[in-house]
Amino acid sequence: MSRTGKAFASSVAALLLVAGSGGVSAQTAAPAGMPYAMPSTQMWDMTSDVGRKYRIFVSYPGQGEPPAGGYPVLYVLDGNASFASFAEARRIQEYDAIGKVIVVGVGYQTDMPYAEERNEDFIVMDDPPPGKRLGRSKGKSGRDEFLDFLTGKLRTEIGSRFTIDPDRQALFGHSFGGLFALHTLYSKPQAFHSIVVASPSLELDAGVLRDERDFVDRLEAGKVGKTSRVMVVVGGRDIDDDPEPARALADRFDRLSGHGLRVRFKRYEEEGHMTVPARAVTDVLRFAFAMR
Repeated sequence: MSRTGKAFASSVAALLLVAGSGGVSAQTAAPAGMPYAMPSTQMWDMTSDVGRKYRIFVSYPGQGEPPAGGYPVLYVLDGNASFASFAEARRIQEYDAIGKVIVVGVGYQTDMPYAEERNEDFIVMDDPPPGKRLGRSKGKSGRDEFLDFLTGKLRTEIGSRFTIDPDRQALFGHSFGGLFALHTLYSKPQAFHSIVVASPSLELDAGVLRDERDFVDRLEAGKVGKTSRVMVVVGGRDIDDDPEPARALADRFDRLSGHGLRVRFKRYEEEGHMTVPARAVTDVLRFAFAMR
């Protein structure tokens, strides 16, 4: 048995000895704890116009009056997994402008960090790589319906509950959500003031390159008008330890600056695919609303 295995076995044996000894320990059990609730947050469920069910998480400034134009709003996809990181970063910086925003996590009605429903909401997968099972038929997607929900019913609901700035709305998407963020840029480039594309799973959606070319053609032809600011973030240890596709994407966007597209690229050398969102939180909040 390895040293680690022996140590683990010894620990288990010690715990069993204590558990079996009865006596005072059994009589002085600690009272049950209470569930943790983050201050200045709300949560509710919604159903889209096509019947898809979502869980909405919101973090908002707990003190002071809204800015004259209303609060900026950051929509965070995969809210079950990523909302808490953004909400806590906003809350502890509420003394500064970066904390005077509203964070909206868009998730699903589950206690798990990720739900299978995200697959249909976020991507179209033309040819699934070996071993990739995403729980739905090839080529199908509900991402346009999901985008309509984000920019329609959900945005209206947030506006009815809070004083918001309609011109300062930002979107954050990671992994599959990063692909959806790109789809949003290409199909509704004026829907958000800023879009953050984090570790996009470019290898899973061959159609994203076609959509990019169509977007570039429209942009160069002057048919887009105002477009979102874009930030691309990636980890140095991202998918297959290869952050270069995201770097190349940012470079292609940068060459379009003469047509009004503004892009920023950020690489976190020590982060892997799943750790990028937590590492990027403050940078995302600053970029989304042009704060320093």
